Amino acid sequence: MADFSIHTLVDICYAIWNVTAQMSAWLLLGFLVAGLLSVFIDPQWLEHNLGGKGLGPVWRASLFGVPLPLCSCGVIPVAASLRSHGASKAATTAFLLSTPQTGVDSIMITYTMLGPLFAVFRPMMALLTGILGGVLVQAADEDIPTELKSNSVDHRVKGLVPRLKAALEYGLVTLPGDIGKALLVGVIIAGFLAAVIPADLLAPYLGQGALSIALMMIVGIPLYVCATASVPLAVGFIILGASPGAVLAFLIAGPATNAATITTISRVLGRKTMAIYLFTVAVSAFGGGFLLDGMMTLAETALPALAPPIHHHGQPGWFDQLSGVVLVLVMTRAWWLARRRSSGCGCDEEGVCDVNNPEKKVELEIVGMTCSHCSGSVERILREIPGVIHVEVLLNDGRAVIQGSSLDAQAMATAVDALGYKAQVKD
Repeated sequence: MADFSIHTLVDICYAIWNVTAQMSAWLLLGFLVAGLLSVFIDPQWLEHNLGGKGLGPVWRASLFGVPLPLCSCGVIPVAASLRSHGASKAATTAFLLSTPQTGVDSIMITYTMLGPLFAVFRPMMALLTGILGGVLVQAADEDIPTELKSNSVDHRVKGLVPRLKAALEYGLVTLPGDIGKALLVGVIIAGFLAAVIPADLLAPYLGQGALSIALMMIVGIPLYVCATASVPLAVGFIILGASPGAVLAFLIAGPATNAATITTISRVLGRKTMAIYLFTVAVSAFGGGFLLDGMMTLAETALPALAPPIHHHGQPGWFDQLSGVVLVLVMTRAWWLARRRSSGCGCDEEGVCDVNNPEKKVELEIVGMTCSHCSGSVERILREIPGVIHVEVLLNDGRAVIQGSSLDAQAMATAVDALGYKAQVKD
């Protein structure tokens, strides 16, 4: 019995490593591209293109959201900020629908773990979901345009070399740190299922059809998953016998719906928009699932290379093994740096912790921040408040330290609340 347990544990570890090695090269490439996007896309340019009426902003909001590496929690404050800076209600809804479903990093890992057809179909569904939701909101809900603000300061890094360094910092430190825990859980589950559970064990229950698609969508709705970390979970479901369409329903509903998203949509955009949002997710999950199952059936016959490669992966080659080692090192370094930063006082060259600084200092306690996108959105909205000179948001501590002159602490808390968080002035 003991010998069996040791062999089982070895098999599980081996399967976990295989999953890691198979996805590492494409995931690392996705991290690097995500880093470039984070640096070279101007937030003010994005806001300007999402303002106004008509289908143009809706189309652009859906299209811009597909490659952005924003998870289901990080997209909330970004969308709220876009809305406050002039984006229409329809465009904001489209952005909220398309963005969390995919991202350049999740597209890369989808390609290597679920096949090229799935990797193309998934972002296309995200795009169509955003357009559908935006069109429905524009048709059903009268929008009172918000004033387009143009007084925000561009705090992005200037110069090509500094921007490339910032891109590497985001792609190889910040983003892996944000999704590291969730990705680790997904890889462990996928490896465990591959090593222990017989393939297609639950195929009679998770096979094709409306019931399986509905079941996987119901599983995805309450889970707090991001587009990238959900892919190893999707692999596990396919190992158990779920169809590609049922898995797609999970990949649409999981990242696009959670309690925080629904609550914020209701508060910022209204209950009618929230109902349209949920309806759009359900329609897209069902329709996309049925369509993908049909396409996969044709692909398995005509073009087998396009089908999910779950059951016929070979042994990872030396390049995959090396990529796996690099990924582990990147994730470990990101975790270590995040831990070091959380243990410090947060001081930097601008002297936030200098108690002798004569400028006024305000500290906010903030509940709800979960990733770097959350802290970045809070920092940006606080920088726009008159009188603010310096802002430092400490993600792990759940607080922000603001320096400046003639600061209105309550206005700062209200601005942060508008992003979907709960802020309180610290005495």
